[in-house]
Amino acid sequence: MSRTVRVDLGDRSYDIAIQASGLGPVSEEVAGRACMVVSDSNVERLYARKCREWLEGAGCRVALACVPAGESSKSLEQAGRLYGDAVAAGLDRSSAVVALGGGMVGDLAGFVAGTFLRGIRLVQVPTTLLAMVDSSVGGKTAVNLPQGKNLVGVFAQPVAVAMDLSALSSLPDREYRSGLAEVVKYGVIADASLFAALERGADALRRRDPATLEDVVARCCAIKAGVVSGDERESGPRAILNFGHTLGHAVETAAGYGQFLHGEAVSVGMAFASHLSAIGGSLPAVEAVRIVRLLEAFGLPVRLPAGCSWSELAAGMAKDKKSLGGTPRFVLATEIGRAVYGVKVADAAMAEAAAAVASER
Repeated sequence: MSRTVRVDLGDRSYDIAIQASGLGPVSEEVAGRACMVVSDSNVERLYARKCREWLEGAGCRVALACVPAGESSKSLEQAGRLYGDAVAAGLDRSSAVVALGGGMVGDLAGFVAGTFLRGIRLVQVPTTLLAMVDSSVGGKTAVNLPQGKNLVGVFAQPVAVAMDLSALSSLPDREYRSGLAEVVKYGVIADASLFAALERGADALRRRDPATLEDVVARCCAIKAGVVSGDERESGPRAILNFGHTLGHAVETAAGYGQFLHGEAVSVGMAFASHLSAIGGSLPAVEAVRIVRLLEAFGLPVRLPAGCSWSELAAGMAKDKKSLGGTPRFVLATEIGRAVYGVKVADAAMAEAAAAVASER
């Protein structure tokens, strides 16, 4: 089985090819060109050979660059090393960077592709659930600074996204569950029927049922494609995709990059945002409970990690790239399936929501 989702961006439009097993045809934008596959030390041993053969079968000259696995590699230091690898591989303005891996690799490789020689082609080949449903689509790329997550970045749309769902069979359980957080997000912000389907099909998703996964991944990609097509550079409505991310990014930074996986931190952030939505009166309390329960059903955290103080997290949110004048702006749910963005919230409401997700009550 295979599905295709189109991201409509005029002359920068591209297809997301979703295959149950294997990778579809290499994009015409890449076939026959020099490519540098960027992967990490975990994914390289599993899928680099397969990716190389896929590209070489389309007449590409392929070089491989590998970074250490983990969020700490999403840095300016590793980007600098990859620029050197790109020069050594002889990449020019007609070449492509192929991001093979999860969200960290996609963000880092995308940042390199978007800035090397002022921008060359990018192909996303995500191997994690989180990357498939979220980070590989939409063109947002970035690296982290010690002061915060994703503070240095560039919009770099891929020319193609190729997904092999069978790669999810090798994903560690914790990484897989991390991706389910972003799946829940799409139901909350844009699709009540998807949210209800997740509630009904939680067991099948936990088992990684192939048919269920194919449907869920395609639905999430279609939602993101629609949002991105309407607001490529996050000047407005695309901000709803940040539901749970304002606090989530602060949790990642405060806990230390890599201690909390992105999806785990976003799950805590979504629990916080759900409580915040209910406290402000935009979301019925019973709906906030549904969101938290679904996250728990997928084995995701809904409490702040021990040792993260509210003052530290508040300071982290003030530095978030979505903040204005040092004041965080939130995405809040108004009902399951609909959200609003850019909401300024009173300090007392934030403190109350923080108490609801505290590690100990």
